[in-house]
Amino acid sequence: MRVKCGQFVLGILGAAALVGAACFVPRSQAQNPDTMMPEQSEAKGKQILQALINGLGGPGYMEVRESDCTGRRALIGHSGDLTGYVNFDDFRQYPDKARIEYIAKRHNTILLSLIGLDGLDFTHGGIVIALYNGDRGWSYDRSGINELPATSVTDFQEQVKRNVDNLLRFRLNEPGLTIRFGGSDTVDLKPVDWVEITDSEGRKYRLAVEQATHLLDRAVVSTEDPENQQINDDTTIYTNYQLKDSAWTPMQITREHNGRRVAQLFFDSCRYNLGFPQELFTKDSLKTRGAELVSKRK
Repeated sequence: MRVKCGQFVLGILGAAALVGAACFVPRSQAQNPDTMMPEQSEAKGKQILQALINGLGGPGYMEVRESDCTGRRALIGHSGDLTGYVNFDDFRQYPDKARIEYIAKRHNTILLSLIGLDGLDFTHGGIVIALYNGDRGWSYDRSGINELPATSVTDFQEQVKRNVDNLLRFRLNEPGLTIRFGGSDTVDLKPVDWVEITDSEGRKYRLAVEQATHLLDRAVVSTEDPENQQINDDTTIYTNYQLKDSAWTPMQITREHNGRRVAQLFFDSCRYNLGFPQELFTKDSLKTRGAELVSKRK
């Protein structure tokens, strides 16, 4: 029987395609998180996390215990529209101490609602300070020093647990923490690897790590909302990385709640491990600017 040339070529190509597909399938399945053994998925997830830590600065990133970042916060209305900006100076002592000083030049009320400080006197501009120290919290405004509402302190404590820096620096060996590979994807036209982490209280963290730079593109924290019987997704998007002291730092951060933008931060500067004075995070320090306290220490 004679075989035409065209049929022969098609037959060869078809056979080659089948061989290629047969060779490709095992590799594809090996990278599919749904077909990986649990120990393989955990090992892959830990490998990506280590690459992320190295990309952020390795030991220089992990050893950060204090930060002082200044910049502007975009004020987002309930409808998602931009209503203005407010300057801030954010002092942190990880994991659970924060002093955020907001500086406005004119009347502003929406900021207070966003940071959970309704009722403070910010009607003529000036400085409002929110100070958190573990399970305690205070505020300072034109009316003086006040205890923060319990809900504000509880919200801050929840933010501490959701904070990715705290997760990477302090919690990866926490009992009850599970780590798995979440698959590869393309986010904002960049190839990323997802790592999924679940803690003992049911929070699920999904971290998108850029394959090329090993920097964090975004983090999604999913939590159950029993009251509304739904899952809430809080997304943080990190952009414009710059090397600040010993750590690569995102100088722009966008936060979304269930897909709606709720905050945007633009940093002018970030400094690490300055050796803060002990009184910086105490109630008695609130009448003095944080920058003044830090400068006196030098």
